[in-house]
Amino acid sequence: MKVASISSTAIDTKSKQDELEKGTSLWADAASRMKKKPVAVVSFWFVAFYLGLALLCALDLIFTSYSVVNNDIAYQAPTWAHWFGTDVFGRDVLARAAHGTVTSLTVGFFGAGIAMFIGTFFGAIGGYFGGKIDDLVVWLYTTVDTIPGILLVVSFSFVMGPSLKTVCLAIGLTAWVGHCRIIRGEYIKHRDQDYVQGAAALGAGHIRRIFLHILPNVFHLILINFSLGFVGAIKSEVILSFLGLGVEPGTPSWGVMINDAKQELFRGVWWGLAAATIFMFFLVLAVNLFNSELRDALDPKLKNK
Repeated sequence: MKVASISSTAIDTKSKQDELEKGTSLWADAASRMKKKPVAVVSFWFVAFYLGLALLCALDLIFTSYSVVNNDIAYQAPTWAHWFGTDVFGRDVLARAAHGTVTSLTVGFFGAGIAMFIGTFFGAIGGYFGGKIDDLVVWLYTTVDTIPGILLVVSFSFVMGPSLKTVCLAIGLTAWVGHCRIIRGEYIKHRDQDYVQGAAALGAGHIRRIFLHILPNVFHLILINFSLGFVGAIKSEVILSFLGLGVEPGTPSWGVMINDAKQELFRGVWWGLAAATIFMFFLVLAVNLFNSELRDALDPKLKNK
């Protein structure tokens, strides 16, 4: 009887564990798995640090001297007062690099956000409806994809003039093609699933099925692509600012700092380039590592590994 009781308890415990595992959502399971991975945790806190830094700089609570000109200390080497020295106008390089975080994160969020919205919309309606609507969507993104992306971005910036708004729009309107392909393929796969057919049988319209039933099941792909697009947008902003087609003159930007370093290096002034490179390197690295861990955590095939 005692053996039977132990066996019964073990079976009940196992069944409860199975129920808990089945009741665990994809996001809760992904969060639980990422908490156990040191790389995911460290990269998350690095990204959080950059977000906090950008917020404090945007509110002018720290590094308020980023635009203060003092020609008497122009090209001053790194000191305790100026950890990364000063630039040609005597402005603190560390303060400008920190405020460059605001520019990069703004472009990353809005540029990638616009691209994700456009790609998700066209991919969803094309993959769901199929037929002529899908043919039109395929023609549209194929046409856009035939033009090199960087040339499109440069063209937008050249026509509209350098500004933060222009950079966000230029990146958002040109970087949606790859995401659109992925979402279109997922909608083609999901539109004939039982849960979608069941929703249709219960009277759910097309809009409800597209955005309330299928979209949540592909949202993890949107999040992953957003992370990738975020990094791409930051790099594009740096390139445009380096070419003089990015933000307005005077706006703190890593690309502008790298562009200024072209002439400064001949003078032996390396700290401007070093500051911009270090800030950009750790942000891009942290986002890429976090995105890699997130992709693995959201992969159902790796759930039991």
